[in-house]
Amino acid sequence: MNVIEVKGLSKNFRVKTKKEGLKGSLTALIKPCYKQVEAVKGIDFAVKKGEILAFIGPNGAGKSTTIKMLTGILYPTSGHIRVLGLNPIVQRKKLAYKIGSVFGQKSQLWFHLPPMDTLKLLGTIYEIPGGELKKRIDYLVDMFEIGDLMDIPVRKLSLGQRIRCEIAASLLHSPKVIFLDEPTIGLDIIVKKKIRDLILRLGREEEATIFLTSHDVGDIEQLCKRAIIINHGEIVLDESINGLKYNYLNKKVISIKFNEKTQIDIPGIEVVKHTDYSAKIEVDTRKYRLHDIMERLMKCGNVLDITVSDQPMEDIIAHIYQDLPVAGSN
Repeated sequence: MNVIEVKGLSKNFRVKTKKEGLKGSLTALIKPCYKQVEAVKGIDFAVKKGEILAFIGPNGAGKSTTIKMLTGILYPTSGHIRVLGLNPIVQRKKLAYKIGSVFGQKSQLWFHLPPMDTLKLLGTIYEIPGGELKKRIDYLVDMFEIGDLMDIPVRKLSLGQRIRCEIAASLLHSPKVIFLDEPTIGLDIIVKKKIRDLILRLGREEEATIFLTSHDVGDIEQLCKRAIIINHGEIVLDESINGLKYNYLNKKVISIKFNEKTQIDIPGIEVVKHTDYSAKIEVDTRKYRLHDIMERLMKCGNVLDITVSDQPMEDIIAHIYQDLPVAGSN
């Protein structure tokens, strides 16, 4: 069952421009020129119930514009949208009761008030009965371990503490679809792991569908099973995370240690790092069999330890981005 369906979705913006030779002139002020900018260009995709989807791309790719259309903030120029069976354009208010959102750089919590006050206010806005609201708050406070933060003004919370409260607030009305825009931005490693664990838990316990945008490859790799990559308003790749690794992971990394000084001279392999007793090597598996390279390495000296690993997911995503067309190119 699809909870999000998008077909032929486009969004154009009318942008003011200036003609050459008219910059700063009176004519330019009286009669400005405009051009149409295609932020989103006829995209199609669907998201299944309970899925955690990564919607990623370089800055200016059209991610935020797409999310704003899915939530009813922006009207599309053309196309068809259904979120939980509702049309965000004409049923925005009804949809708002069924979706939640967290923006890593924007807050829905009142800055000078403690989180508990915001939760109670949101409970009133979403028309949650008093008894049910108390149970829901108690459940979320326990899930996110924020009991000791409820009476502290938001301005005094750390970023990690605030994000936990932000996610809890977005779940107050039990949304079926949650839009997370850079939820771990600016967080340290330990807090990132905690937030990721919480996202996985809420996906499991709340059976929520999560639409995630992030520049953090750790978020993508650890949370999502599928990624859509958008660039210049067009979807350039819709693939499972395992598929990304399989199709774009053409290199293996071999780390090897010797118990004696050893030189490595094997044609066709790239030695990334080398010391007298160790080396890190990259092998292009499209050109060379891993088995053959391993055999040749074993003959270079007395091997103490050897490991074979995949390229980091970060390198794979970076490689895909590098292959994307540059704006304005044919």
